[in-house]
Amino acid sequence: MSLRVAVQMDPIETINVAGDSSFALMLEARARGHSLHHYLATSLSAESGRVRAHARPLTVQREPGRHFDWQGEAATLDLADDVDVVLMRQDPPFDMGYITATHLLEMVSDRTLVVNDPAEVRNAPEKLFVLRYPDLMPPTLVTRSLAEAMDFRARHGAIVVKPLHGNAGAAVFLIDKTDGNLPALVELFGSVWNEPFMVQAFLPDVALGDKRIVLVDGVPTGAINRLPKSGEIRSNLAAGGSAQATDLTPREAEICARIGPDLAARGLIFVGIAVIAGYLTEINVTSPTGIVAIDRFNNTNTPGLIWDAIERRVAKR
Repeated sequence: MSLRVAVQMDPIETINVAGDSSFALMLEARARGHSLHHYLATSLSAESGRVRAHARPLTVQREPGRHFDWQGEAATLDLADDVDVVLMRQDPPFDMGYITATHLLEMVSDRTLVVNDPAEVRNAPEKLFVLRYPDLMPPTLVTRSLAEAMDFRARHGAIVVKPLHGNAGAAVFLIDKTDGNLPALVELFGSVWNEPFMVQAFLPDVALGDKRIVLVDGVPTGAINRLPKSGEIRSNLAAGGSAQATDLTPREAEICARIGPDLAARGLIFVGIAVIAGYLTEINVTSPTGIVAIDRFNNTNTPGLIWDAIERRVAKR
C-alpha cells in the first residue's frame, strides 16, 4: 500500500532529528514507500466546501544538518482528493489557531484519514479529557477561584498549579501548604489566561519518575520513565528531565485497559499518557512524543506500529 501523506507540523528546519516523534513517523513512512508533503497549519484554507493546504513534497533521512530534501516547489493540495492521510503533528499551544485547524481538517475526515481524528483532538485537550476518569487521577480541582484553591490546599497539603492548555511543563508551580504565594499566583493565572487553571495534590513520588506510556490504537506499546533534574518537579524532557527504561506495573496496565478502548473508538491512534505513582495525570492526543526514546531503550519500532494501525484504517475506509 503506497499512501499520499501530508504532515501538518512546525517548520521541519527546526526539529531535533535525534528525538522528534514526527520525524520518526516520516522516516517510517518513507521506508514503506509512502510519499510525503509538509505544510504549516497556517497554510490551511477553505473555499466552497474544499479544504486546501499550501504544501511541499520532500524526502527525509536521518542525517543531522541534512535531514530533509525538498522534492519540488510548493503547490496547493486538496486535502480530500490529493491526500490519503494527514498527520496533524504541530505542537501546542492548544489555542484558537489549533482549534480552527481541527475544524478545517474535520471537513475532509470522511474522505481522508486524519491522525489523530481532528474532532476528537478538539474534544480531548489533555488536562480536561483526563477528567473523564476521576477514579484514576490524583485529587484534582479545575477552577478560577482563589477560595476553592485555598480550600483544596487545606484539605490536601502541597499542591501543583498549572495552566489547562500549557505544554512541555511550562508554568507548572509547586505550592506547599504554608506558601503565601498562592493568592498572587491565582491572580497571575487569571490575568494571563481566560481559562480556569488546574490544581492537583502534589505527589512526592514524582521524584521517582513520571511515566510516559504510548498507546497505539488503544494498546500500550511501550513506556519511558521521565526523571526530573535536581531541584525540579517537572520531568518533561523539554524541561530538562531525563529518560530511563521501564516496564508497566499492574496498576499502569489497568489504567491502559480502562482508557484504551475509548481512545481507539474515538480515532485517537497515537496517544501518550502520563502516570505518576499509579495516578493518571494527562492524556496527550495533540502531538504525543517519546517514541524515539522508547524505541532506543526497548529496541522496538513504535512508528512501525503506528503506521500499521494507520494502514489498517485506510484499508477499511
